[in-house]
Amino acid sequence: MSKKIYGLFAVIIAVATVLSACGPAATPTPAASAGGQVEVFSWWVGPGEADGLAAMVKIFEAQYPNEKFVNAAVAGGAGTNAQAVLATRLAAGDPPDSWQAHAGMATFAYANAKQIQPLDDFYAKNNLNSVFPKSLLGLISIDGHPYSVPVNIHRSNVMWYNPKVLQAAGVTIPSGGFASWSDFFAACDKIKAAGKTCLSLGPEGFTAMHLWENVMIGTLGADKWSGLWTTPATTDWNGADVKQGLANFATALSYTNSDASTLSDWQPASKMVADGDAAFNIMGDWAYGYFANPAPNGLALKPHTDFDWTPTPGTQNIFVFLSDSFVLPVGNKNPQGTLDWLTVAASKAGQEAFNPLKGSICARTDCDQALFSEYSQNAAKDWASNAIVGSLTHEVVSNPAWKTQIDTDLKLFLASAHDAAAQATFQSALAADCKTKGAGACP
Repeated sequence: MSKKIYGLFAVIIAVATVLSACGPAATPTPAASAGGQVEVFSWWVGPGEADGLAAMVKIFEAQYPNEKFVNAAVAGGAGTNAQAVLATRLAAGDPPDSWQAHAGMATFAYANAKQIQPLDDFYAKNNLNSVFPKSLLGLISIDGHPYSVPVNIHRSNVMWYNPKVLQAAGVTIPSGGFASWSDFFAACDKIKAAGKTCLSLGPEGFTAMHLWENVMIGTLGADKWSGLWTTPATTDWNGADVKQGLANFATALSYTNSDASTLSDWQPASKMVADGDAAFNIMGDWAYGYFANPAPNGLALKPHTDFDWTPTPGTQNIFVFLSDSFVLPVGNKNPQGTLDWLTVAASKAGQEAFNPLKGSICARTDCDQALFSEYSQNAAKDWASNAIVGSLTHEVVSNPAWKTQIDTDLKLFLASAHDAAAQATFQSALAADCKTKGAGACP
């Protein structure tokens, strides 16, 4: 598989070197389980994601009838609410049997805190080193030791749209998508003149950061986006390119719905597109399951007729990725039950059941593509050929403390007038974040 991955390995190698002394290398070998509860913590409660989890749980229960799956999912904020609850439990020494973690810096943070165990023997037993891409293994491994089991690959730079709203406004998307944010804003002017919201947005928090990073990547390009996170940083947070990205973000916000802060999560914003109240919504490809899955959990919409998709402006031939994975905690109550769950999560059958409903593609390279939607088949091809960059919002490129500080600065900007002065303040804060929370080698 030929992929050009900008900057990610510079981040991963640097962090893995620091963390290489974290605990033993071998997966613990518990006694055979006599059954019991397996409590699995995630944030998969919405349409599409809950369907995918249920499909994987069905396989788990069939293969391990003595185990009782306990769904400890927590709703809201693309995991931010769940992570807050999880942090409280970990601090109290009460970990669930497994939990969902994003591949990348989020997984490394748990390993650094000695809250999860390496999975070398588990990987060897299940032949996982040969079915997961090497690029992905690097994002879950420290000094060569894997610390989580990835179940999928998601693309976050997707812009969903309502073809009928665009047609009524006289907007045509160029082949391959809008080449720049300026081109997109010109289309927004036409949609606004037609009496529709151009870009729907959910509440502040992850949805706003998700939009922000897509605007920044579409402005900076793959190299310069990744350069913000490498050690040493090769893109200047105080530079003109970042300044232009923040200006584009402010303009994008001006085309969003005024009630964004009152919405409960990302689904209501996506539904604005489905209902024809908005033209576009920028959300990861988990939205595909929400749009296309049958009722009652999905909207049962017809692709290319009721909804369609294109890369976010300026990100043609760029794949902004994240990967959901599950871990083996230190001190959990049912270690063998956890390994049973990880076996299903890693399996071809488990991933083929989960991902078509979730809207993601398999982390494994041997899944049957005929089981997947047209969207997912195209995403798999792009994953194999596009420039790959990691998501900030979904914890691939930044350590948790840095991401949290950026989120704080972003919320202050959202509460501002979004004018040039506010943009300059935001940029200064981001540059300061890099020096205090980031790699420690920022321009």
